[in-house]
Amino acid sequence: MTDAQTIQQLRHIGWRGQDLPGAGRRLARVVAQHRAGYELHDGEQVFSAQPAGHFLKRGLDPAERPAVGDFVEIEPGKPPHILIVQPRRTVLSRAAAGERYERQVIATNIDYVLVLTGLDGDFNPARIERYLSLVEGSGAQPVVVMSKPDLGESAESRIVELQARLPAGTPIHAVNGKDPASAAVLAGYFKPGDSAVLVGSSGAGKSTLTNTLLGSQHMATGAVRSHDSRGRHTTTYRALLQLPSGGCLIDTPGMRELKLTGEENLDLFADVETLAENCRFADCGHGSEPGCAVQQALHDGELTPERWRNYLKLRDEREEQANLLESRLRRQRGGRPAAKPHGPRGSREREGW
Repeated sequence: MTDAQTIQQLRHIGWRGQDLPGAGRRLARVVAQHRAGYELHDGEQVFSAQPAGHFLKRGLDPAERPAVGDFVEIEPGKPPHILIVQPRRTVLSRAAAGERYERQVIATNIDYVLVLTGLDGDFNPARIERYLSLVEGSGAQPVVVMSKPDLGESAESRIVELQARLPAGTPIHAVNGKDPASAAVLAGYFKPGDSAVLVGSSGAGKSTLTNTLLGSQHMATGAVRSHDSRGRHTTTYRALLQLPSGGCLIDTPGMRELKLTGEENLDLFADVETLAENCRFADCGHGSEPGCAVQQALHDGELTPERWRNYLKLRDEREEQANLLESRLRRQRGGRPAAKPHGPRGSREREGW
């Protein structure tokens, strides 16, 4: 097979590069990770592989290990071994649970993040804002998908509610995950060579929607509890699947905890931050101070108390995670001072409010 044919084959699973590894190595994409190793796809077939020894070193940042969605260089063997992770063009991650700062990669090299929420008891605008805050720094486009329109309140009213809270232009779709005709509205996110990751709570309908998009019962599904619309983890690991449309979909287990990484801009709340910048005093605490633009907006109904509380919660969590990240980096540098902040996090959070 010529290099051009190999590249074209890799295009089917989302490869955007132009160069191939040197002699003796080949390129593949991580489609699943298990305790026993990885499953890879080379554009033609799926096969098992093991990570090279340097990925198993104690103390290695887990974010540097191969993750679902990665393109990796492998060397032949029984089994083949992953040697190098190619540079990631987009990365969706969260801070892992626990007191130690550790970043957990959810998916890489994705174009869209589909945030699925049920229109039953699962619907929670504050949680959707948290998801979108995580997506902001990933490089991928967020898409809100509301499932189970037959079980909850009017989808139209929920869309209006979210449009008032989310940035203008954020795609919002109501989809019956069991109906292929209804799910067809998502076709634009699964064009040949495109990749999307599906995230949301357990029981939101991720596996059901995945099966509909696949046209087969590939993923296990289960019932949800009647009192809170939550389900069990029918999906137990991340898996990248090729769709008949030519796109790739990464299905994920339901995530009970969504901790910020500390590098979010919170652009989702740009309107709130603009209000705070317009207060009379630069050090306004947004309580009872005279000339507080935030309190005036709350009084006038321009800003809802719920959205204000959610902003404060996410802002404080971001700062806490940023401090944990800085402490970790300082230890790695042996106590040397940090470089000036750059990248996804802006300077707005340093203004003291």
